[in-house]
Amino acid sequence: ALIGSAAAFAPAQTGSKVATALNVEFLEGTKALPFGSSPDTLDGSLVGDVGFDPIGFSTTPFAQFNNPLYVEGNFMSDLEWLREAELTHGRIAQLAVVGFIWPGLFGTFPGSDEFGGVDAYSELNPFKALTTVPESAIYQIVAGMAWFEYQRVIRIREQGANRVSGDIGIGYPGGWNPLNINYTAEEYADKQLQEIKHCRLAMIGVFGLICQAANSGTDVISQLAPAFAAPEYAAKAGYFLPQGI
Repeated sequence: ALIGSAAAFAPAQTGSKVATALNVEFLEGTKALPFGSSPDTLDGSLVGDVGFDPIGFSTTPFAQFNNPLYVEGNFMSDLEWLREAELTHGRIAQLAVVGFIWPGLFGTFPGSDEFGGVDAYSELNPFKALTTVPESAIYQIVAGMAWFEYQRVIRIREQGANRVSGDIGIGYPGGWNPLNINYTAEEYADKQLQEIKHCRLAMIGVFGLICQAANSGTDVISQLAPAFAAPEYAAKAGYFLPQGI
């Protein structure tokens, strides 16, 4: 996911160029890194590109690397393949962020004696919850993920070089559209930009949530609540006035 994110930002074609031994030119002073550079493989063809690839991931042939789906001459470009990874991981991250926050704010599902016990879903820490929920619930999640991934793989094979990165057959042009959403080309590009921004933010956010949950052993909402509560001593006049007054 981080590789996809690093390679998905593209620059405006301005600034000086520096050639490298890899026959790739690096643009100096891009929009994302006015003090740095990024490779010219970021050509601005993807929505949300702002010239962020200081390491040069986009110069590497990731599309064909250890990829059983790769068909030479009829496959996504390396940049599009990285965008595919970025969208996939970003969507998972968005779901994960909701999963970290929702139970603490709105509560959990009720359990039952016949299905894991009445407290099976009461654990708010996601890591501890993995050990309290019934195994069948975990299998349901895995099955749902596998179905979406299978749909994605099918479309990658069918669409070939015409692949729309991230298309899983829901909401995209020609896909399942239960809400009858009909965007213009400009509106569709704007929605794509919104999604990729949310994906990037979610990947950063969920990394923080994972580290905090693993370190604290409790849910994020329980940790945030005290931060918005004023300590008792703050309400006393002596806290604001010099001692002895």
